[in-house]
Amino acid sequence: MNIGEAARASGVTAKMIRYYESVGLLAAKSRTTAGYRVYGPQEVHSLRFIRQARRLGFLVEDIRRLLALWQDRSRASAEVKAIALEHVADLERRIAELTEMRDTLAHLADHCHGDERPDCPIIEGLAAPEMAISHGCHTNE
Repeated sequence: MNIGEAARASGVTAKMIRYYESVGLLAAKSRTTAGYRVYGPQEVHSLRFIRQARRLGFLVEDIRRLLALWQDRSRASAEVKAIALEHVADLERRIAELTEMRDTLAHLADHCHGDERPDCPIIEGLAAPEMAISHGCHTNE
């Protein structure tokens, strides 16, 4: 199948297929005499694997490691689990950071009058030193 057909079959865009080839997640495919890439069921299966890993937020390097483990039938599941748990820890850290950002912004918005006055805790908070924002502090309460 050509790249368009592989894209439809896998749910991955042709542009992303080219990208995955360029970063080595998917082996560069041979081309027909007309210059078209040719994909088979194994590549489509790999693309679906990559798509699922991306949906879960894995980075390219982690996907590369997971693909290698997936293709290695003698792998130890402990290696796969370790990668997954590292990712869970990273997600938890990112969730905490996002929660802090949300809380800080909500705090600033709660203290903004939202009227015609020029005083605005949101603008002041964005202009404040980093420590003031991360602790929810600002000058106009």
